[in-house]
Amino acid sequence: MLKWIARRRLAAFERAFDYDASYIREVLDTSWKAFSRFVPVMKMSSHREDIPLDAWYAAKVVAIRSEDCGPCTQLTVTMAEREGVSARLLRAVFDNDEKAMGPDVTLAVRYARAVLAHDLEADGLREQIVVRWGQRAVVSLALSIAAAKVYPTMKYALGHGQACTRVRIGGAETRVAAQTLPSAVRESAA
Repeated sequence: MLKWIARRRLAAFERAFDYDASYIREVLDTSWKAFSRFVPVMKMSSHREDIPLDAWYAAKVVAIRSEDCGPCTQLTVTMAEREGVSARLLRAVFDNDEKAMGPDVTLAVRYARAVLAHDLEADGLREQIVVRWGQRAVVSLALSIAAAKVYPTMKYALGHGQACTRVRIGGAETRVAAQTLPSAVRESAA
């Protein structure tokens, strides 16, 4: 009965977001125990407290692009747009246009990039986030950045990884390869 409910929810999710969740269905069909342990990651990835929606989604986009260059990135963009994040802002994140991002989103994007690069700059950015929004905002960002690594890793590990595809932002397609960190961030992380 529980598997039946889970399959129906996955099918509804796939229809709602035009997303292929076959890798999750494979886990469900293979092992209920494994699936039930994966479900908390889904909840973890949606946790947001005390941080503006635009800044939170911008960090999620940066994190998912570091791991994926296709369907998971599109899913994150689609979710952001449906929750009201503007296409203009999402394009600015993709283009690393800090002027168009504004200070809140720029802070979240810089923080996500520093965390992903294991750059010591993350410490100072984290302090700025605490001052601006509080510790719960840092926890929210940390959970979303960590969760963004899980989905593409699971897909590739199970043989469901896909080549780079175009991502639609505001109805316009953009070719998006997996994000590479700016050279200054890569060098400071080495």
